[in-house]
Amino acid sequence: MVKVATWNVNSIKARLDRAVAWLQKADPDVVCLQELKMTNDAFPGDAFVELGYHCAVNGQPTWNGVAILSKEPVTDVITGMNDDVDDPQSRLITGNTFGFTVASAYFPNGQSVGSDKWEYKLQWMDRLRAFLDANFSAQSPFLLCGDYNVAPEDRDVAFPDRWANSVLCVEESRNKLTAIREWGFEDTMRKITDEDGPYSWWDYRRLAFPKGDGLRIDHIYATKAIAERCRAAYVDRDERKGHKPSDHAPVIAEFDL
Repeated sequence: MVKVATWNVNSIKARLDRAVAWLQKADPDVVCLQELKMTNDAFPGDAFVELGYHCAVNGQPTWNGVAILSKEPVTDVITGMNDDVDDPQSRLITGNTFGFTVASAYFPNGQSVGSDKWEYKLQWMDRLRAFLDANFSAQSPFLLCGDYNVAPEDRDVAFPDRWANSVLCVEESRNKLTAIREWGFEDTMRKITDEDGPYSWWDYRRLAFPKGDGLRIDHIYATKAIAERCRAAYVDRDERKGHKPSDHAPVIAEFDL
């Protein structure tokens, strides 16, 4: 079995001890990280190398930043989308490992509907679909892992009425995500369970975690060639507990490869 995880750590500097402890406990083979909030040079790669991981990083100062950690080498790495858009935000890294392509993606949040950041979110999602069309085949094994900042359906939201007008839930966000999924992906979580949630993000504000006010916005999408080998998918909710957690919990999928 190959265990793949995605986790928005919300600052790898602040969360390094927790990340190392979780990797030692969960022992995933491939990990996609988001919101590193640091440059490539500052990335604490040695800590992960000591655990047996190869690292591919696309960082930037203060904001964003994504990485792929793998127990096998990560080859054919692409940072960004290889298009003609001048975009300084480090939100995507793609590479090959364990015989499949994996992407660590940090979709824009969008802030508020109608804002400049909202328009950037929609454009970024369109660019991602174009990037997939131009560079990959849906017939090949491909995992798109990350913080999508979209809850695909109301059952992915604990209190859908409360979040109905949020950038995470409005129809336009969901339609853009549907267009990405229809490139050739399946939602691994939905291959395993039809239950509401399981949620992966709880806002730091308003006591969202103890109140159960969660959303499923972190996902592992898989093309058919690898999705049909998915044997488990779940959220490690315990990692949202304790001292100084990220506001996201790791999402894991296991594949019989």
